[in-house]
Amino acid sequence: MENESILDYVIHNDKICSVNEVNLIEELKKPSIYEVIRIIDGIPLYLEEHLERFRKSARLTGIKITKTDEEIVNKIYELIKINKEYNLNIKILFNNSLHGKGNIYFYFVKSFYPLKTMYKKGIHTIFYRTERENPNAKTANKELRELIARAREKEKAFEALLVNSKDQITEGSRSNIFFVKNGKLHTPPSEKVLLGVTRTKVVELSKLNNIDLIEKDILVDDITKYDGAFITGTSINVLPIKSIDKTILNSQNNDLVKHIMGIYEQDMKNYINTRKEL
Repeated sequence: MENESILDYVIHNDKICSVNEVNLIEELKKPSIYEVIRIIDGIPLYLEEHLERFRKSARLTGIKITKTDEEIVNKIYELIKINKEYNLNIKILFNNSLHGKGNIYFYFVKSFYPLKTMYKKGIHTIFYRTERENPNAKTANKELRELIARAREKEKAFEALLVNSKDQITEGSRSNIFFVKNGKLHTPPSEKVLLGVTRTKVVELSKLNNIDLIEKDILVDDITKYDGAFITGTSINVLPIKSIDKTILNSQNNDLVKHIMGIYEQDMKNYINTRKEL
């Protein structure tokens, strides 16, 4: 059976199931919201922020989550324990297909973490023209995801940057985007993008470190005016962009990009170490 879950066990509502018992591909075809959380040394990274965004996605889509935060947290730790896996991503998928009472799945997914050389050399990206109807909600769209994946593969690109009908760069297909210019950060307006947890952390850390950040529309034709760029995401942290289509940015050598990478990595380590002590 085709499936996106890995390892031995999935939790469906309150039941522990074998990975082969649950057809998650069929569930992904239904109107659903989801959240992907990175597990490091058995600790769910930035868990509070993920739960907040999960509930925001539910409000924006009219889906009623029938589990409390405490119940969700308990299931995450239970999944870690029964699979004996402490360093992968967990996905939470929720829909209202079970007689309107809510249907929630917890499972590990195949996770890719960039090699150290990718942070040193930067990544290649491409433009992809599409718009998401409800950008602030993290909803499942299997068909669009597959189309973008094929476009990335064709151009040997790590990520596709989404471009709307006004030629504005909004976000990555699985990430958020920041540009650097004259020692300042520029990022698309919050209302036009999925507010990624890593994006939110970078915004917070920028304020704490007196780094100017400007939310503004970023046009495709203007990218040569920037000194560098990077994407952010659950699995990638802060990843510098070497090129977008045929435009070379050389972001991996930009001082501000390297500074942001460093302070984010330190904050992540602090979060994990603090939770280990609890």
